[in-house]
Amino acid sequence: MTDQPATGDFNTQMVRMTPQSSALGFEFVSSGPDGAALKVPYRMDLVGDPESGVIAGGVITTLLDHVCGMAIGAAKSAETGADAQGVARMGGMATLDLRIDYMRPAKPQRDVIGHAHCYKLTHSVAFVRAVAYEDDPADPIAAAQAAFMLTGAPTPTPESGS
Repeated sequence: MTDQPATGDFNTQMVRMTPQSSALGFEFVSSGPDGAALKVPYRMDLVGDPESGVIAGGVITTLLDHVCGMAIGAAKSAETGADAQGVARMGGMATLDLRIDYMRPAKPQRDVIGHAHCYKLTHSVAFVRAVAYEDDPADPIAAAQAAFMLTGAPTPTPESGS
């Protein structure tokens, strides 16, 4: 996956603008034609079971949902040639269906990466696959399959404050 520095700042701002992703400390990793990636750094307040030290499943769910949305933005950008800000002005999205298969617990005291790829983009629906992992996407914590409705309503931008 290739980083796109020109849109990295905008994507970072979009992660920080969403209160839940900001509170969870998500960090922008990359965005491009092959998808998007976010990281959730390990923190004790994100642990679901203090005895195991494993990040809570709800954090993984939120990571996968959010990175799926960012992958749709990357796919729309690749399709239209617009930059990330232009894609945001094209419209928002809403999660229609999100299925997550948990395969194993996250490893204690490890950051988790979420990577998603939008494999089909229609006028009104986007279809996305994603994985969460620590080091190797071939050894996933969880895998997701999702469908998102493309609303046509503008996505709030950092400049608009809405």
